[in-house]
Amino acid sequence: MKAATSPTAAAIESPRAPEAATNLEDESWVKKLGPGIVTGAADDDPSGIATYSQAGAVFGFGLLWTVVLTYPLMVAIQLVSARIGQVTGRGLATNIRHHYPRWLLYSLVGLLLIANTINIAADMAAMGDALRLLIGGSARWYVVMFGVVSVLLQVFVPYARYVSVLKWLTLALLSYVATVFVVQVPWMEVAARVLAPRIEWNATAITMIVAVFGTTLSPYLFFWQASQEVEEQKSDPAGSPLKDAPRGFARCALERVKTDTFIGMGFSNLVAFFIIVTTAVTLNANGVTNIETSAQAAAALRPIAGDFAFLLFSLGIIGTGLLAVPVLAGSAAYAVAGTFRWRNSLALKPSAARKFYTIIAISTLGGAAINFLPIDPIRALFWSAVINGVISVPIMVVMMLLASRSDVMGKLTPPLRLKVFGWLATGVMAVAVLAMFWTMLF
Repeated sequence: MKAATSPTAAAIESPRAPEAATNLEDESWVKKLGPGIVTGAADDDPSGIATYSQAGAVFGFGLLWTVVLTYPLMVAIQLVSARIGQVTGRGLATNIRHHYPRWLLYSLVGLLLIANTINIAADMAAMGDALRLLIGGSARWYVVMFGVVSVLLQVFVPYARYVSVLKWLTLALLSYVATVFVVQVPWMEVAARVLAPRIEWNATAITMIVAVFGTTLSPYLFFWQASQEVEEQKSDPAGSPLKDAPRGFARCALERVKTDTFIGMGFSNLVAFFIIVTTAVTLNANGVTNIETSAQAAAALRPIAGDFAFLLFSLGIIGTGLLAVPVLAGSAAYAVAGTFRWRNSLALKPSAARKFYTIIAISTLGGAAINFLPIDPIRALFWSAVINGVISVPIMVVMMLLASRSDVMGKLTPPLRLKVFGWLATGVMAVAVLAMFWTMLF
């Protein structure tokens, strides 16, 4: 990985540092949105939409409490990830390579690459099906189109413009907010089920709870946000790893990350909440519980909630897929490049980072190709979730240990409250993984 350029002592002590800190403080909250909002929105990918739709269709309002619980946990672990990137000026894979055994790094990154490629396949299948529902035609060839467009955008669009495109794509999630107001929702009952949930502990409910946790606390999000924080530093002529920066500037920069992450993860969980509510009051209320994909959920909505709700839901699948596929491919590329010390940055031209962009292309087009194989995408997505669950816990453990080390973070180790919630998120995910295996074996 190409190391971020550290400033000289003169640069650190220059009048520009306090000026930069003042500029950060004066920024509006909208301008503070960056990697956090994109990461949060990418969490609601078509595969995630399918999971939340299943939760609403099968259990009604019964599992709304899960997306409320996951919000503080998701914020904590993503803040840890972002903090590692900002403070060290390095992505997660590079930090793991510097401080932990190679076998651990190779195992985690290899599984991440496999899981992300399968997830891309499932997301593009949902996007193709959604476009077919809207305009007809061949879903498989739409998959090819989405794959090619995604690769071309990541490879040839300049970083600043590309990130701007991703930020605008987050607005696609508003379609799920709008859908709630197209259908009749008993909000008093919703509030009651959130505040006083009636938890079912049968195998089906446990599997769905694990699926919600797994799709919310996904490893690719950790790698993506850490790397994007590094990209933000590199794009700023005065940027540098925060452990080398003046204390005032570091404090302001971490506050920006905090604001960005709180809003981004809040947006993510709010959309998940609305998807469960929408499918609960439409599909579950009408006895439609056999939902396996987000496109099936959209199709099932049409006769129940009308054409407008169907249109919003379908467009949301395509929009979130266009956002999530680059994040999945990009996070895999950052991880692999960091593992093997390849130059990696979306700001670099293809000729300067051939291997990095090759991984992006392989992940994206490989995911598209899976849709032409005789493989059940639902089963593939299930095994992707299993792999994600298996690798998320050790990655979260390593992240928490990295963030707590003064030789890595200097004086900017996380405060006690963030450590507590970070370890709580890790523990909850470990329990979820154990529960997943319990339901698989018994």
